[in-house]
This record gives sequence, C-alpha cells and structure tokens, in this order.
Amino acid sequence: MRLGIFGGTFDPVHNVHLFIAQTVAELEDLEKILFVPTDGHHYREKAHAPIEDRCAMVRAAISTNPLFEFDDTELRPDASGYTADLLPALRERRNDASFTFIIGADSLVNSDWIRFDEVLAALDRFVIAPRPGIAHEAVQRAIAAIDAPLRERVRTLNLPEFALSATLVRALLSRGQSVRYLVPDPVWEYIAQHDLYKA
Repeated sequence: MRLGIFGGTFDPVHNVHLFIAQTVAELEDLEKILFVPTDGHHYREKAHAPIEDRCAMVRAAISTNPLFEFDDTELRPDASGYTADLLPALRERRNDASFTFIIGADSLVNSDWIRFDEVLAALDRFVIAPRPGIAHEAVQRAIAAIDAPLRERVRTLNLPEFALSATLVRALLSRGQSVRYLVPDPVWEYIAQHDLYKA
C-alpha cells in the first residue's frame, strides 16, 4: 500500500490541511493519507487546545473522505515526538507499505530536524508544500544540504501559497470572528460547542 503521512499539532486542522493531503494523494498516487496528530512537545510552541480536542477535530474533519485515516502512533506512551522514531513505529504495523511524508516549507526551513538522514532513508518520498513567507531560495538551500542519494526522494509541490494557517484561525477566534469556511463545518461546530481558542 502507498501511504502518505501527514503529521502536526493540527491546532486546529483547517481546509488547507485537507486540500494539501488530497492533492498529494492524487499527485503521488497514494492509497491512503494518515493524519498523525502529535502532542507537540518538540514543536516551536506549545499547542493551544488539548490533545483530546485536536484529535476529535481531526477525526471529524476527515470522516467523510475514504482516503483519509486517523493514526494515534504519536499519542502512545512510548512516542518520542520525533519523526525518526515515528516512521519505524509505523513500519512495524505496515511493513508492506511505501511511505510519503508531507510537510510545509516552514517546517523544513524553520525546524531543527533530529536525525534527518534517518527520516529520509525511511521514506520513498518527502514532499514539501509551499507556505507564504518562506522563500523558494530558502527551501532550495535546505534541499541542497541533503546528501545527494537522499535528495532524490525530496519533491516540492507546485501549489498556490495559501495564507490560511492554524495561527490565523486562532487569531480570528480570539477576536470573536467567525472561521466558518476556513475550517471544515464539523470543526467549526466543535470549536463553537467547546468554546475553544477564546482570548
């Protein structure tokens, strides 16, 4: 099986996450995209919503798309939070699968990747979605620093640079503004019902 792996804090999951996942599935001929929420202990900032709420929103957001599947590997007690450990854990349960990992350009350029060579060696493809504010040159510099044999596994996606982000969604909600149509309707309803992301 050809699997896509889409990890993140999903704080909250929004429509661009879903669009990117769907697009990668089509471009890379993937049979399934795994949404892999993390509790965020190695991310640049602590998540704003509890992990239980973020997982509930991801499940609701992907429930109508048979290509999408929720995966709780990063939420298990032995999870380290590092991609280099996530991939072998997934491989134990899906040893017949090929793996395509999906990230935003900001994650590639701005994050301190631990054991990055191990990550790339465990993948068939590493695809990068553009993000506003991340220069193409910065992405190319990061790719150029990868050893040549592993660099062949890296692909940049030719997609629009959508300004929508979880940061924007949270900022609008903190000001009491609507985020309907920026997030899937079940997510919008969940946020309202549970009074999330208020100032």
